[in-house]
Parts: sequence; C-alpha cells; structure tokens
Amino acid sequence: MFSHDFWTSSSCHVALNPHRPNDADGLLEFALEQGWESKCFFQTSGSEGLPKWVVLSKEAFLISARAVNAHFKITSADRWLIALPLHHVGGFSIAARVHLSGSSYVQHAAKWHPQEFVDLCDRENVTLVSLVPTQVHDLVIERLSCPRQLRVVIVGGGAISEGLVKSARSLGWPIFQSYGMTEAASQIATQSLDSKEDAGLEVLPHWKVSTDTEGHLLLSGPALAEGYLKKIHAGEWVWSAIGEVFATRDLVSLRSEGALTFLRFIGRESGVIKILGELVHLAPLQARLDQIVLEEGSLSRPIIVALPDARREMKLVLVVDSADSELWLSRFNDGVNRFCQITDIRRISVIPRTDLGKVDQVALKDMLS
Repeated sequence: MFSHDFWTSSSCHVALNPHRPNDADGLLEFALEQGWESKCFFQTSGSEGLPKWVVLSKEAFLISARAVNAHFKITSADRWLIALPLHHVGGFSIAARVHLSGSSYVQHAAKWHPQEFVDLCDRENVTLVSLVPTQVHDLVIERLSCPRQLRVVIVGGGAISEGLVKSARSLGWPIFQSYGMTEAASQIATQSLDSKEDAGLEVLPHWKVSTDTEGHLLLSGPALAEGYLKKIHAGEWVWSAIGEVFATRDLVSLRSEGALTFLRFIGRESGVIKILGELVHLAPLQARLDQIVLEEGSLSRPIIVALPDARREMKLVLVVDSADSELWLSRFNDGVNRFCQITDIRRISVIPRTDLGKVDQVALKDMLS
C-alpha cells in the first residue's frame, strides 16, 4: 500500500481519483514551486460548487491515527479490511493507523458486493473495518450476519439513521458511529467502546471544539488541514489558508462530562430551507424516509430534494429510481406537518452517487433540470 518510509519522507502525495485523473494536472508542479514538503492533497466534494483540494500534512494523519488507535485499543494483533477508496481520507487514514499500530491489513479492491465483503472478513480474520452508511444499508437489507471475529465497524462518510444502526446491531455488527471530515484528516468525534447508546460521540483528544452563536462547529487542533487549492485556469492555482480555527458549516450540539466532550451532529447549514416562511431541516426528514425504505426491505435508496417553488419558496420532492414510491410517499406524509410533506415525485433511472455512496449533487441537479 505505502512503503514504511512514506510517512517520514518529504515527498508529497496526491490522492487522485482514478475516475477524474485530469483534476490534478499541474498540482504537484505548483506544490514544488511553493517549496512544500510532506503534504497530502485530497479532492473535496463537488456537492457545494467547484472541486477543490484540501492540503493536509502527513503528520496530521499520524496525529489522527494515534488518537483513533488509542480510542479503539488497536494493536499489532488486529487486522484491517480497507473497504473504502484510498483517494478519500476514510480509506487513506487507515494506512496511517496500520503504520503506527503494526496491525496487518487486507484491501477489498473489487466492486462492492455485500456477501463477498462478509466472506472476505471471515476468510481473512478481519477485526476492524470502516464503512459508509450505504454499505451498512446493503448488509442489513441482505440480512447478513457479522463474522464472529470482527470487533469494530467504524461508520462515517455521512449520516446514518438510528433505525439502520439498530438493525445492523441486531445482526451482530459492532457499529460505532463517527463524525469527521476531509479537513480533519478523518475523525473528529467517535463512539467509544464502552459508550451508552445515547451518550453522543466522544470528541477525540487532539481536537478543541466550540460553537458560534448559531451552533456551527468551530474546530482547531494539530490535525487540521492547512488550507485549500483551487484550479481557476489551466495551470493556474489559487491558495487559501484555513487558519488556526476552522469555521465549519455543520450544526452541532456539544456536552461536557468531566474531562470529555460529546458531540451530536444536527445537520449542515445547506440542509436547512424555508417553506412558507417556516424553517425545515432536511436531515431528519431523510432519516425518516431511510427508515421507511429499510422497513419495506428495499434495495433502493430514494432521496428528498428541495426545489424552488413559486408559491411555497421551496418544495420537497421525492427522487426515486424504483416503482415503490407511492407507498413510501404515503407513509412519509402520514404524521408529518404540512411544511415537511413531500409534494412531488421525480423518477430517474439511477440516482447518481459518489464512490462513497453520497449523492452526487451536481450530477443530480443536471438530471432534474
């Protein structure tokens, strides 16, 4: 995966998405011109505009890895299965944890298939794995039980509903929810091995967290990204530093208990809209829809999208790629107030998603328009 001296070398690393190889043209040349050493570049989502690259030091990943290894008591006796792409921090950060802990690993390079994943975990005596909610959903829908030796399944990369967590745990999957971001070189807060169900996510010790007056997370610590690179023209890059405190767009609540801080993720600023003058949060509505689809045992993962409406300001639309939408719509609207009801259905052949299972908002917008 990476040579032993990778983490101490001065070389830079571009986490290139194999499906978008041209996005990094000229990036390393720019880094060399700046005299940068030991930097890692990760492309962050196009869901909020043009693609940009997050610049992190290798040391940031090692700091994060030490915290996660301690949090889950990871040792050389453990064995990882890398089931996430290495061009995302969720997969790449595992390499740092392996390096520091001396644990072994196996990489799941094939296209995702739930049964093959379970078989590989069993065959390779895997004890640790990181997954995204889409993968957990697939395991639950196919009613696949957890291999006996797997002791930790870290779930990140997006919100996961409590219903899906309970269903997975009923099949034996040791789910530990996490909250993180590319700018944090992986995890910020994670369920602990002995946490209670409703305790929230324990903020890892290398982070200092607070909120602004509106509840947005403010983040600082030694694993924080240094800044962003944006390519504005062919061969022309623009650098913007993050600074010591990163003002995120994530709405969270924080709670202290002794020396520990616990975090609950509420939603993103971009996930709050107005309908007839009333504020509507999309995250809990999507969680409600996910639970309905899970109970119906469908492999489909429909989504709720807010679209402009001349009278209501915005309207909620159910975007589906299957024929079960009428039943879902009826169950969803039964019991929610009128501001939160879905008023329309849009059917498309396939809901576009990234390789982490997140909705590709740019591609979806193009399809809906």
